[in-house]
Amino acid sequence: MPKLTVNGIEVEVEDGATVLHACEEAGVEIPRFCYHDRLSIAGNCRMCLVDMERAPKPIASCAMPAGEGMVIRTDTDRVTKAREGVMEFLLINHPLDCPICDQGGECDLQDQAMGYGFDSSRYEENKRAVEDKHMGPLISTTMTRCIHCTRCVRFATEVAGVPELGAIGRGESMEITTYLEKTLASELSANVIDLCPVGALTSKPYAFTARPWELTKTESVDVMDAVGSNIRVDSRGAQVLRVLPRLNEDINEEWISDKTRYAIDGLRRQRLDKPFIRGRDGKLAPASWDDALGTVAARLKKAKPAAMAAITGDQCDAESMFALKRLFDKLGSGNIDCRQDGAALGGARAGYLFNSTIAGIDEADALLVIGSNPRIEAAVLNARIRRNWLATRLPVAVIGPQMDLTYDAETLGDDPAILADILSGKAKFAAKLKRAKKPMIIIGMGALARPDGAAILGKAHEIADAYGVVAGDWNGFNVLHTAAARVAGLDLGLMPGRGQMDVAGMYKAAEAGKLDVVWLQAADEIDADRLKGAFVIYQGHHGDRGAHIADVILPGAAYTEKDGIYLNTEGRVQYAGRATFPPGEAREDWTIIRALAGRMGVNIGFDSLDELRAELFEIAPHFANQDEVKSARWAKFGGRGKISSTPVAAALDGFYMTCAVSRASETMGQCLTALRADRAQDAAE
Repeated sequence: MPKLTVNGIEVEVEDGATVLHACEEAGVEIPRFCYHDRLSIAGNCRMCLVDMERAPKPIASCAMPAGEGMVIRTDTDRVTKAREGVMEFLLINHPLDCPICDQGGECDLQDQAMGYGFDSSRYEENKRAVEDKHMGPLISTTMTRCIHCTRCVRFATEVAGVPELGAIGRGESMEITTYLEKTLASELSANVIDLCPVGALTSKPYAFTARPWELTKTESVDVMDAVGSNIRVDSRGAQVLRVLPRLNEDINEEWISDKTRYAIDGLRRQRLDKPFIRGRDGKLAPASWDDALGTVAARLKKAKPAAMAAITGDQCDAESMFALKRLFDKLGSGNIDCRQDGAALGGARAGYLFNSTIAGIDEADALLVIGSNPRIEAAVLNARIRRNWLATRLPVAVIGPQMDLTYDAETLGDDPAILADILSGKAKFAAKLKRAKKPMIIIGMGALARPDGAAILGKAHEIADAYGVVAGDWNGFNVLHTAAARVAGLDLGLMPGRGQMDVAGMYKAAEAGKLDVVWLQAADEIDADRLKGAFVIYQGHHGDRGAHIADVILPGAAYTEKDGIYLNTEGRVQYAGRATFPPGEAREDWTIIRALAGRMGVNIGFDSLDELRAELFEIAPHFANQDEVKSARWAKFGGRGKISSTPVAAALDGFYMTCAVSRASETMGQCLTALRADRAQDAAE
């Protein structure tokens, strides 16, 4: 580990560190535009110049490896003058757009021009102008502002895995562009907006909407997938205006998916803001809370416990699921299920967690993916797999349909019989699993949400045992969920016991006229038509599939409108904060259940959120440990039944519209339209 001196302070840095890292270790701020911790070094903005002893001219600290005995100065007159000169060059062609630029108030160029720039310019020639580029419905371009830091190019190529951005021309004629003037085809594309240090790339849906100092900033958690990306929700009044990533090295680092960032306009559309009751004419009509709760209470009192059931949705918070389960327990019914898709999960906790943790992907040296498309189901997690592949050429094999994962993957086919071939060692990828010191299996809902899902899960368990996927302190057996609420629901026991109905049983009972009441708690990913034979209570926030068949609608709160606990796919406990209040007469979900219980004269044990959480923590103590993962003991799970020959299919049809919020989003609709148009153009060519 080299030791060097920075402004008279001796520091020691790791091998491979740069002079810039050494300066930061010494507490010295170094300005930069092109350098970014998670991207390769470009060294082309020259803003990070420092003096090095015996060097004839200032050096770029981001590109110079730190060496033993170096003497660095960052406060000399030569460094100050050099930085002023670089800033003057950067501003030669940069337009004076600050009053109308969406980057204003959050612009690195503004900040560093104030801190390190010169107070005047000697450039009197006309500024150059660059035509704006088309990058799709999410990214607004004003390329005249571009300073050619190439952060966006490096992100698209290295992190997103879609090398569609680059530079054309040289010198003053250089321009950053998409090669074919098409939408940037990545689920992570809008991260280039955060990376851009100037106003060249800004948010198209957010354009000219607000200034950063007008917004209330709330730390929260994303529920568009099961990764649990840490986000910041920026709101003004009752409206959520934007979502930005928060740094969390263990989960999403500093990236979020495009759906996480832009599905929020769906929070303003198709909202349920008052109770509804279906009349004798078959139409839903607005009602008072008193009438709606009275109708539900009467139905529940009339129904037999064996003839009532509940399904919880994919974005429910732990508190609302716990409250609903407590109510059904008090009513004597165990017909409750959190697995809308019928996934064969439950039992041993190791059988439904991402056991290695998301950060553990960095340690894997062989990966078998079964029935999952991480790029669609968990785009940020997929980027971490790509990073490992770039660094180590991680061997990856997939059992499922052909897919583009942004890294090389061997498609073994979609026949479930391949699992037996891997177990017996016949499959050629088996040798790579055998050689691996830390092999990993990722199994998704495409394999588990099938009639033979339990058998597939059991076969995957056998493969894990045979190839040392679980050994010592390494557990590489991972279930990748698509639902943000799934792990919390399973931990809380929202599953039917023996002799009680799961989702498939509820369908059959409703069709046979044996199900009197079914409660849908924001459950929209269901076969709604099969439940029409029952009296349907829908508690949710959007007029989606569940609301269309409902006999009573109880308007609830979306994820940005309540304090809630969520467990991501690895079982990490995370607390979401309320950014805005629910619209109209809508209420937080647990309060609706508490009010109904009071109406029915049922004591469910709590009257406030703190009391509810105290009850919750008593049953599941690990829910109290924020940002911690409770590891699971390796045990038996899965089944031993016959595996059918039905091909393993994808769990999701696409990326952009997978829930009630994203289906209501106009921006997600535009993304889907742009994607289809580009595919049609490619097919035509």
